[in-house]
Amino acid sequence: MLRRQLVTGLYVTIVMTVLVGLVYPLAMTGFAQLAFRDRANGTLVKQNGRVVGSALIGQNFTDAKGNPLPQYFQPRPSAAGNGYDALASGGSNLGPSNKKLLDAVAQRTTDYRNFNGLAADAKVPVDAVTASGSGLDPDISVANAQLQAARIAGVRRVPISNMMNLIKSHTNARPWGVLGEKTVNVLNLNLALDRLS
Repeated sequence: MLRRQLVTGLYVTIVMTVLVGLVYPLAMTGFAQLAFRDRANGTLVKQNGRVVGSALIGQNFTDAKGNPLPQYFQPRPSAAGNGYDALASGGSNLGPSNKKLLDAVAQRTTDYRNFNGLAADAKVPVDAVTASGSGLDPDISVANAQLQAARIAGVRRVPISNMMNLIKSHTNARPWGVLGEKTVNVLNLNLALDRLS
């Protein structure tokens, strides 16, 4: 009796391991490749045949010392590793009354105003000074992009109207027309900016 139960249990374990650990993942991978090939492969963005990033994962636009490049739109801050590290995805887990978070947001606000040549009392979009829950958000708000436009137009010596038109043409609608807000993908916008120049 005990031997029969052990053999049955062993067979069920083997069958379920093959079904759930091999057949099901292979079937789902095959379906994803057929139905959602671009998303299943990471929504990679290519320029001149070379992968330059993913439309789903943000990245920093900084120099070798980590300073933001003034000729590019800057993403929102990231709490994932050294910034946008997909292996360290996650938020800071600091609560809204945590002094460390409040100090960081105050410093980011000052830095954002200085970097973009804004007045000391200028309103700053929330996404410009706070990280997302994953730390990998590739998008910024339209207001954030528009506040950065004057800086970039000055550095690149192009009319501000060109920057505003570029932002408008790269603005993504609200998901399903009702969720969240309109956003701009920073990588796609910066690639378009390079093409414009």
